This record gives sequence, C-alpha cells and structure tokens, in this order.
Amino acid sequence: MTSSPRPPHVAGRPDPTGGTTALEGESAPARGYLLDNARAEAGERFVWLAELFDGVTRGHFDRLGVGAGSRCWEVGAGGRSIPEALAAAVGSTGYVLATDIDPSWLEAGSGYEVRRHDVAADPPPEPGTFDLVHARLVLVHVPDRARALATMAAALRPGGRLLVEDADTALQPLACLDDSGPAQRRANRLRDAIRELLTRRGADLRYGRTLPRALREAGLVDVAAAGSFPVGGPACDRLEAATIRHVRDELLAAGLADDAEIDAHLAAIHAGELDLTLAPLISAWGRRPAEDSPALV
Repeated sequence: MTSSPRPPHVAGRPDPTGGTTALEGESAPARGYLLDNARAEAGERFVWLAELFDGVTRGHFDRLGVGAGSRCWEVGAGGRSIPEALAAAVGSTGYVLATDIDPSWLEAGSGYEVRRHDVAADPPPEPGTFDLVHARLVLVHVPDRARALATMAAALRPGGRLLVEDADTALQPLACLDDSGPAQRRANRLRDAIRELLTRRGADLRYGRTLPRALREAGLVDVAAAGSFPVGGPACDRLEAATIRHVRDELLAAGLADDAEIDAHLAAIHAGELDLTLAPLISAWGRRPAEDSPALV
C-alpha cells in the first residue's frame, strides 16, 4: 500500500499527521466524548469521513431541496467539509450556521457562521427559521438524544427539513467482513473493544435503526430513510488507523487491548492486508408540518 496523503490543514490548525494541535496540553472535554476534537487524529478522521460519506450527504441535500437562499444549520459539524458544501449550495443569498461543542476545527469567514453550541443542553439558535437542519454521526454519542432531536426540530421553519445521519454499529459490528485469518480476527476484536468504550461513554450502538421512529416522535412528517455501507478501500483503512491511534490510550487503560496487539493491527493496516469496513450509516429525514404538533411546541 502506498503511503496515505497528508490531510489538509483545517481551520488553521497544524497538519493532523504532525501530532500536535492548538489544544495540546489541555484536558479532554469533561463530558467524556471518546472521539473528541481536541486530538490531532480528529482532523484525520474528518478527512476520511468526508471522503467516505460527503457524497451521500450532499445527495440528500439535493434531494431535500437545499439551494440558493436556503437557511441551514449544521449541528456538531466537526470539520469544514459539510459547512463548506452547504455554503456553496445556498450561495450569497443563503445562510449556513455551523455549531459544535468544540468548534476549533471550523473556520469562520468561509461562507458560514461558527458558534459553540451543545445541542443537548443549549436552546435552539434562531428557532423556527431554518430550511434544513443536519447532523451526521452526532446524536449516537449524545446521552440525551431525545432532547437534542427536539432542539433540532424546533429550529426548523414550518415545512423545513431535518436530516439526521448516524451509524448503527450493532447492525454490522465487524471491522473485517471476511474473518479469514488471525489479522482479520484481531481487527474484529479491536472493533469490539472500541464499541465497548463507546458504550461506556453513553453511546447507543443501535441508534441508527431507530431514526425514522425518533423523527416521527419528534413531530416530523413525510419521514423516510436510507443506508450507506462502504466496504474496503484506502479511506476505510486510513480512518481505522486514525481511530485506533485516537483511542489507543483508552483501550490500554481499560485493559481491552495491549500495545503488541495494537501495533500489529496498525502494521497490518499499513501493509494493506485487511479489507476494512464500517458500520452502516443510516440517513433519515422528515419535514416539520405547517401546523406544529405538540412535540414541536
């Protein structure tokens, strides 16, 4: 396997492969999010997640009518790729707000506004005004998902659309679908270990499949959903390597893996020995009715 390209700088922060960030030395967020934005590996993860899923997400934006003049709120934006895509779609007559509990990877002045916001604790920004509210790989990690979803729905104008995309790692828990040898079985053991860490932090590994029901319970109508399931390739490999490096200390501290096992897995990834995959991404969308239901009031 050839060496991976160096991910681009994000929001003026150092190249994520360089091993330092503007937040070096600071403690992890108090809320205990496993895959927090404070580490260099977060920038790498944003790059490869964008390569794997941005085409899927942009397709849903087109299907839901995002265009010139639209007002959009990107929740838990993480990196820049989706806010930039929305800004390009809405043009100079539209408006894009990108929020995150740690917005340090975002760049104000790139066609969208940046705010620090906790979707599970803060009130909706500019309620009742957005044509589209979108979150990807956010709510699965939020303990109070119902409250977060209600906040997002309350931000919609009547007729506005909510698009939520989240993984369902219980639906497809394997790192290697072809469990054919010791390296593949080791990859699957480490994927199980990461799922255990996520569960301990309050993640719901079955959340993706519940999204259509959750959107209906939030008062939305015309609810539909689809799934995306990448299987193998360089982006999956590089995302896996960045994720393993991101959570390495937590795996060791929890006794879920040892250094030798992690090093062997990273070596197998870099040698191109594994066909790595991800959990399915479930995308669900719905519309706020013209007359609010009680769930939206």
